Amino acid sequence: MTIDVTAERVIPLPTERVAGYAMDWRHDADWTQGIRTAELTSEADGGGFGTGAEVTRTAYFLGRRIDYVLRVAAYDPPRLLDMVSVAGPMPMHVTYTFEPHQDGTLARIRVRGGEGGFYRLAAPLLARQVRADLAKDLRDLEARLLEQG
Repeated sequence: MTIDVTAERVIPLPTERVAGYAMDWRHDADWTQGIRTAELTSEADGGGFGTGAEVTRTAYFLGRRIDYVLRVAAYDPPRLLDMVSVAGPMPMHVTYTFEPHQDGTLARIRVRGGEGGFYRLAAPLLARQVRADLAKDLRDLEARLLEQG
């Protein structure tokens, strides 16, 4: 894949609390850059959110509207949420991990994607923007959780 970007941050709260909020698709627009809406459009085999579920997101990136669908490839709360795009303008793989840390929770987001044509040429610019957005996502996630008390 053309882009492979990771951001991480230690958030001074328990892992279950951080992961519980971050892994809930209903909060995506509250802390994730550019996302305006997120909707559970296909439930997991056992119902609800989990492996096999699909979330449709509408986002804005570099001033452009992007609609895409992510399918949950792996779901192991509070440790892992792994999602792959099944519809959208480019292949994308997003992995959220949460690990206990002496100061709270080590939250990590990894985004891979953008094969071919335009994305190969624009990879350096896209990677820089994605890295900045992911860092801001994690800052916003921490701020949102801390303001909840």
